[in-house]
Amino acid sequence: MDDGILDWAKKESVAVKREANGKLSQEMLKKLMDASEREEGVWYAVHHGYEVQIMDDADAAHRTGALYSLTKAAALPNLAAEQWRTMIITLHGDLVRVDVDGQRVSDFDSAAADVLPRKNWTEPKREPQRPQVGYIGLQNHDPGDVVYFKEVSVRTLPAKP
Repeated sequence: MDDGILDWAKKESVAVKREANGKLSQEMLKKLMDASEREEGVWYAVHHGYEVQIMDDADAAHRTGALYSLTKAAALPNLAAEQWRTMIITLHGDLVRVDVDGQRVSDFDSAAADVLPRKNWTEPKREPQRPQVGYIGLQNHDPGDVVYFKEVSVRTLPAKP
């Protein structure tokens, strides 16, 4: 994501409370929708960066390896929750490639005209230009979610001749 995320680093993001059944009330849902539309807090990252999804049980545009709703990812074999996956994300100019467990699951070219259409407010806006360099964020969705990252590393790509 771009440098604009730094403006949100020390600010409060929109806070919502779930009902006893774990659902969001219409009032809380509206708060999130409004924050998304204004690109506030965590929503800035959604609309000004790429989210490479980690969730095996979803449709092709929202499953592991997809750039969340921007491109589809190939299906992967199911793994038990305690098993690790290895994901390599390569950002080279406007091209983003995602390999999971040694298999190429998605290619995305932000300059291409065939970007999937935005279907709902939780998906990133298509208009903001994503940066070719910037910051990396690691995310988990909800306070009850448990996510582990075993290793995160970054390296510079070799220059092309």
